[in-house]
Amino acid sequence: MDDEYAKLIRRMNPPRVVIDNSTCKDATVIQVDSVNKHGILLEVVQVLTDLNLVITKAYISSDGGWFMDVFNVVDRDGNKIRDEKVINYIQKTLENDSFFLSPLRGSVGVMPSEEHTSIELAGTDRPGLLSEVCAVLADLRCNVVNAEIWTHNSRAAAVVHVTDDSTGCAIKDPNRLSTIKELLCNILKGNNDLKTAKMTLSPPGVTHRERRLHQIMFADRDYERNGRTEHGRVEDISLRPHVTVLDCIEKDYTVITMRSKDRPKLLFDTVCTLTDMQYVVFHGVVHTGRMEAFQEYYIRHVDGLPIGSEAERERVMQCLEAAIERRACEGLELELCTEDRVGLLSDITRIFRENSLCIKRAEISTRGGKAEDTFYVTDVTGNAVDPKTIDSIRQEIGPSVLRVKRNSRSSPKPPQETAMSFLFGSLFKSRTFQTFKLIRSYS
Repeated sequence: MDDEYAKLIRRMNPPRVVIDNSTCKDATVIQVDSVNKHGILLEVVQVLTDLNLVITKAYISSDGGWFMDVFNVVDRDGNKIRDEKVINYIQKTLENDSFFLSPLRGSVGVMPSEEHTSIELAGTDRPGLLSEVCAVLADLRCNVVNAEIWTHNSRAAAVVHVTDDSTGCAIKDPNRLSTIKELLCNILKGNNDLKTAKMTLSPPGVTHRERRLHQIMFADRDYERNGRTEHGRVEDISLRPHVTVLDCIEKDYTVITMRSKDRPKLLFDTVCTLTDMQYVVFHGVVHTGRMEAFQEYYIRHVDGLPIGSEAERERVMQCLEAAIERRACEGLELELCTEDRVGLLSDITRIFRENSLCIKRAEISTRGGKAEDTFYVTDVTGNAVDPKTIDSIRQEIGPSVLRVKRNSRSSPKPPQETAMSFLFGSLFKSRTFQTFKLIRSYS
């Protein structure tokens, strides 16, 4: 009955997506109007970020039963979206009934697949961990076709898609899967893991991979800090994102403001965390400058209540800081492009380990028989890698196969107070939302 009622409401109020390349001189403006539901903001943002689009500004309003958002987006090169295929995909996807109505949908654009087995890993981070995991998978005749690995606050998480190297299909034999789980858990535990190492099989296509990584690290409580990072390196507090959580008593909201170094997919990461923590964003603004990003949200818990205790407030701050930091590009960015083969990833990560490199984050993909991998690496102390070491590794692997993309370890400036703070302060003093409409019209 609930589903039929939702369909009726949708037919009476169909969604509307307007994509405008003329209003703003330096960005494509995407306006989304639709019936509201919990998680819709995350799903819209996910569609845009999965297309590698950069959201430079956003205005969010979802009071009552209606969702009205405006996004200013550009491509990775900073240009407007001119590709008609991309524009049509956004419009058709966001105006599609199945996009909004499926109550079991955990992600957008991901369909169940029998092509691979999806493995989820969590454990204590240490030098050479990924190399050991890849070596075990290679010995077990598992070919890694796609993977994403994050490390944060001495913890590591990964979602790895593997196939049987003899058939090229998913691994279904229960005994073989049990062996894989046992050996990987032994690797993840190491010698002194104070937390439980985890290896699970995730149903393919159910959850967006990057969202799942946030969920894994959240469940592993990576947001809990001990004041020191791995390998004894003292944490520099000034480099952390600045998050505040305050009360808006007049309108019964909690106000969250975040300032941090800007980077791709930042909005997805923060909205994903708020959604999975069961908070609803009713109003918000996002603004990115040349280096810094500012986000401000008016939120309540799904039960309709604002944050009610100091402990909850502190936990939200910690979790949002972690969400921003997990994907932060730490270290030297290396890009690998070569013909794919069984055991390639095991060989590459072994060479990294033998040269005392730590992999802080990695994105592994295979397209058309080509391996296209990106690694973010530091030395074992967490500091910059000696250029001579990189030259030696490139000579061993092949200078045309492995190249240095950029050094992303430059330190961001400490957060500064900004005039953007509490942009919506005057909005909630009025009885209507005409101010918000005015903001939208000038976006």
